[in-house]
Amino acid sequence: MTAAFFTDVPAFRKSLLAWYDRNKRALPWRQSRDPYDVWLSEIMLQQTRVTAVLEHYRNFLRKFPNVQKLAAARPSSVLAAWSGLGYYRRARWIHAAARQIVKVHGGHFPGSVAKLRSLPGVGRYTAAAIASIAFDVPAAVVDGNVERVLERLCGERLGSAGLWETARGLLSRRRPGDFNQAMMELGATVCLPRSPNCLLCPVSSFCSTRGELPVARSISRQQRRTVQYALSRRGSTVLLTRRGRLESLMPGMWELPEIAEQNDSARPLFTLRHSVTQTDYRVRVVELSPSPHLEGVWIAQKRLAGLPLTGLARKILRRAAII
Repeated sequence: MTAAFFTDVPAFRKSLLAWYDRNKRALPWRQSRDPYDVWLSEIMLQQTRVTAVLEHYRNFLRKFPNVQKLAAARPSSVLAAWSGLGYYRRARWIHAAARQIVKVHGGHFPGSVAKLRSLPGVGRYTAAAIASIAFDVPAAVVDGNVERVLERLCGERLGSAGLWETARGLLSRRRPGDFNQAMMELGATVCLPRSPNCLLCPVSSFCSTRGELPVARSISRQQRRTVQYALSRRGSTVLLTRRGRLESLMPGMWELPEIAEQNDSARPLFTLRHSVTQTDYRVRVVELSPSPHLEGVWIAQKRLAGLPLTGLARKILRRAAII
């Protein structure tokens, strides 16, 4: 499958880019073409909503304004800055990639797709996004939003090879980075999964389906589980436990002690919801007086914000107005 189904690809590019220039969201990573800023945003946006990334992105850049600062940081500091974003393997990837960039590339980001793909955590999409946005390399991207746009334009399901081939055929060689972002923006704000705003679409005249292509949905049953955590305070300290470094999920991160649901000495504080991958947790938080039977480490309250906390621990401590 190619872009041959279009009678006028230049007109499509012109319409899409004109719309993007007028309507693109004012996102912080779009204020710079610095490859460090672009790379950081692309890694953060993997499997994470834009709204969840915004504040983390700004805070992370304040702490690590360049790749040299990031490469020189302690792993625990990087995890602490990442805390709340989830999928913590990404934090380890960017730290390892930063060190590789400094050691192998002299602190300068490689500009080719092939060399970018050699960095930890950088796959086909991410390498093409960085290369096109930061270096004007004519490399097309395909993410979930672009896939949806392309299949609706074509009027049929496309396999991986067909998607990438079609994306390459449509790509603007003159403005590859802007074109890629325009395609993603179109999918994120107009060509939506369930209710596409076809009347607002700048390229609806080129579309084969006008949003009517059925959305393929994978049915996944999310497991539900109830857990209970103890919030135990002693003066200006809080009791936390640390996950083992060999844990498959969030190794080395700090969290509140998990306790059995039946505990007569516990005083209920609040309940909240928390989702991790395929599990939806109902989290009960109770207050427990300091006890020798409760294992953990007493951490000064002023140190908490700088610790690599799990997203759930940070959520609980914020709800309790401790951080």
